[in-house]
Formats: sequence, C-alpha cells, structure tokens
Amino acid sequence: MARLERGLPIWHARTECWVYCLTFALAMLAIPWFRGEMSLNWDALNHHIYLGWIADHTRFDRDFWAAGTQSYQYPYLYWPVYRLYQSDLDGRSVGLVWMGLHTLVVPPLYWIARLCIPGMTWYDAAMRFAGMLLSLLSPVLVAYAAVTSNDILASVPLMWAFAMALSACQRPESIWTSRLIYLSGCLAGVAVALKWSNGPLAICLPLLWLWTQGTPLFRLGRCLLAGVITLVACVLTYLPWGWQLWREFGNPFYPFMDEWMTPVRLLMGWGP
Repeated sequence: MARLERGLPIWHARTECWVYCLTFALAMLAIPWFRGEMSLNWDALNHHIYLGWIADHTRFDRDFWAAGTQSYQYPYLYWPVYRLYQSDLDGRSVGLVWMGLHTLVVPPLYWIARLCIPGMTWYDAAMRFAGMLLSLLSPVLVAYAAVTSNDILASVPLMWAFAMALSACQRPESIWTSRLIYLSGCLAGVAVALKWSNGPLAICLPLLWLWTQGTPLFRLGRCLLAGVITLVACVLTYLPWGWQLWREFGNPFYPFMDEWMTPVRLLMGWGP
C-alpha cells in the first residue's frame, strides 16, 4: 500500500490522459474486431436504418407510419448507420467505423474521472483507471457495442456538459468559469435534442452550475443564463427536424402532444 501512495513520475502525469484514452478506445474497437460482424437486431430492421434513410431523403410524401411512432424520432444520428449499410464494407469494417464514433465518449469520461479523483499518486491513477473501466463495462455499452443503437453516441455531448460543469465547480471564480458553464449548457441542449431521454439527466446540471464560486445572486443569474442557452441550443439543434414535422403534420413533436398543438395550429392558420 505504501508503494501506491508514492507520487507519480512527471512522465506519467503528462501522458496519463493519452494512454488511458487510447487504451479504452482500442478496447472498444476490439469488440467489433473480434466479433467480425455488425449485428442487425430488431430495432435496426424496424427503424434505425429507416431513420437514416429519411435523414438522407425525406419520405413523408411516400410513407406514413412506416416504422410506427419511431418513424418520427430525430433521425440525423442514424444517418451514419444508413450510409454504412449502403456501403460495400464488410461487417467488421462497419462495426469498427460505428464503434469509432462511439469512442468520442472516452475523453470526457477521463476528464470526469480526473476531476473526481484529482490526486497524483499511483493509487489515484489506479482509481481513475478503475472508474473508467467500470463505466465502459456498463451493460448499455457492452450490449450496444455491435448493434446500431445510438444511445452512446447521443450521450457524448452530455458527457462533455457534465465534465465542463464539474470543472467549473473546482475553479476559482474567473471568466473561464462562466464560459465553461455556458458551454456546458449549450452541449446539454444539443444532447437533449438528439435524444429526449437525455433530458432527465440534463436537468441535474443546474445543481453543478450553482455549486461554483461567487456570490449567491451572481451564481443564480449565471445559472439562469445557462438554462436559457440550453433551451436555445436544444431548439436550434431540433429545428431542422421539427420544422419538417410541423410542415407535414402541424406538430414539431408528432405524434406526441398532438392535442396540445391544436390551438397553435388554429392560431398559425396551419393547413396540410
């Protein structure tokens, strides 16, 4: 145990980020490499490839309810799946490309581990490694490693949002603290637009935005501004898809909340 409490050498402190991120990225890429294929499960056949198709070519004039309610999800994260499906690549190559996009989650994960375990001993380095390992061994990542679900990819901006918010909590008050919080809000908005299920996690961010240096009134005002930025980023990210749904169905969230949109349609004079 005494050896673990020794300080890290300078070379380790400077290279730990690169070594850890590269190690776990390669571990993720090893899954489709050794499987040698990319699985097409029921969701892929039902709506994943279809959503990528309508992201590439709008089909509202041809299809209605083609894949049930899933036909009207935000489709643009599925565009890579569709293009890979259309390509001449074999299953292993497709899996490597798709998992390569998923490795974008590794750098913010390391940042969070470093913020939560900031020590500079061998024990701290081992705990950071163990924390990242436990995160990447979660059932969600393992189960979705060789299928077309985009849950991990949609979580990337949210992971960066939490990493920046945690970083702001540990900084002395400065202009960079505010910038980190505002950028955290922006990325949270993007994450929610990409996948609505990110919303329950995103609403936890104000707790971190308030847990910073500064007077209570200043922190509250900054938190409110970050919330506005989150909302604006969400609207702007969702706008291209929401506008298409509005033009076709008079509801940017179709088929949900359709009754709530009836007064808006009447007010706007919308017609099919």
